[in-house]
Amino acid sequence: MIAPGDRIGVAVSGGADSVALLRILQNLREELGITLLVVHFNHMLRGEASRTDAQFVKDLARALGLEIVTASEDVSAAAALQGWNLEDAARRLRYAFFESVGASGRATRIAVAHTAQDQAETVLAHLIRGTGPAGLAGIYPKVGSVIRPLLAVQRQDLRDYLKSLNQAWCEDATNRDTKRQRARIREQLIPLLENNFAPTIVSHLGELARLSREEELFWSAIVEDRFHAYTGQLGETIAIRVLDLLTPLDVNFSRTSFSREDKTSNSTALRPLTERLIRRLYQSVRGDRKDLTAEHVERIIRLATEKTSGRRLELPGGVIVERSFDNLIFSRAQKTALIDSEETLASPHAYQYVVNVPSRGAAVVSVPELASCFCLKVIDWTLQPRDTESAGQALDADLLRAPLILRNWRAGDAYRPRGRRHIQKLKQMFLQNRIPGSERGLWPVLECEGRVIWTRGMLPASEFCAGEQTLVGVCIEEHPLE
Repeated sequence: MIAPGDRIGVAVSGGADSVALLRILQNLREELGITLLVVHFNHMLRGEASRTDAQFVKDLARALGLEIVTASEDVSAAAALQGWNLEDAARRLRYAFFESVGASGRATRIAVAHTAQDQAETVLAHLIRGTGPAGLAGIYPKVGSVIRPLLAVQRQDLRDYLKSLNQAWCEDATNRDTKRQRARIREQLIPLLENNFAPTIVSHLGELARLSREEELFWSAIVEDRFHAYTGQLGETIAIRVLDLLTPLDVNFSRTSFSREDKTSNSTALRPLTERLIRRLYQSVRGDRKDLTAEHVERIIRLATEKTSGRRLELPGGVIVERSFDNLIFSRAQKTALIDSEETLASPHAYQYVVNVPSRGAAVVSVPELASCFCLKVIDWTLQPRDTESAGQALDADLLRAPLILRNWRAGDAYRPRGRRHIQKLKQMFLQNRIPGSERGLWPVLECEGRVIWTRGMLPASEFCAGEQTLVGVCIEEHPLE
């Protein structure tokens, strides 16, 4: 946690634990090769008592010859303004202060006095609230620049140490206020467990947290490896193949060997990794995992196992998950154009361009909405279609009537493709050609006298195709817009 040369900011509230941490590090500073300063945050929650604690910490720092950095903020007002609960608001503002001290260069580490009892209380609080393996990890000894050197030390040992030094401390009466859940765990639940079930319950819970942290470090490494191997990202939109999500590892289990294609058996065995990968995907779009519950994860897995393209889920934080053929796409709600009904509303970025095809040469139309340009080349149709590179894709120039319209797809567009007996809706053709729903709204089509005669990547309309009687053909090419 600490290296020679570190400048340690010791977070001192005035309570026994933080005062003990300060005195311990003071006694060790020469041996460790470090310098110390005191940092104190006044939450302004207890009126005169808060001011008394702040003065106690200032006096203690002065007595020890240490620099002190202080800050105060009305936590109650901030909680009301932001809609946070009081404890969450206090923690957010306190750690923001610690971060600012580090960012200013005054400290390379911030030492916080969480103890073994704090760890046990945290694990129990998570269990009561409902948690998975990650929650059992409890408080981490080191997160960024924050370190917790006393996490395995019993609270009573620290008090005994202070008494041996004749060192005073402050008592915070709110720590015993059993209206708060944390205080009820501290004052009622843990003594009950110690007296009636296991005297060493605090140590047991600390060991459980340690083992859980080791497990989480392993899982985190695996998840990050799979996340970077299997996902594709464009801005805030990220996609993963369903197969990769449901069977993210190709491994053997016990006496049975599963291939990645054996989705039912293998996905069940790999479900813990799938769930963690889903949380990582959600985090990559939203920025955190707040509000994503086990029920949300279950719904995403159901979406992945169903085969209906175009289905989507709305998750907390404005995150959308869409099933697009063999992929799941995670994105921000306002940036997603999805197909989830019989017809789709016109794209907000709709476009329409007039095309005048010359008697020779080419017509070029730029479409900034697609970052593309379309070149309609007029060519002599002197060869049999089967010998022409563009056979089956070219239009007969003599059948076209000016002006042509190049526009984006609209609901209801339909035509009879070359070689087909019946008219097809473009929506059906999109499904057959596996065009993602998010791309369909701007998909380019060419219209002649109100009839669709061509669309990108598909056969043109049968009535307008170049054939054996064609003298002049029109071929359409798409290029990136430079």
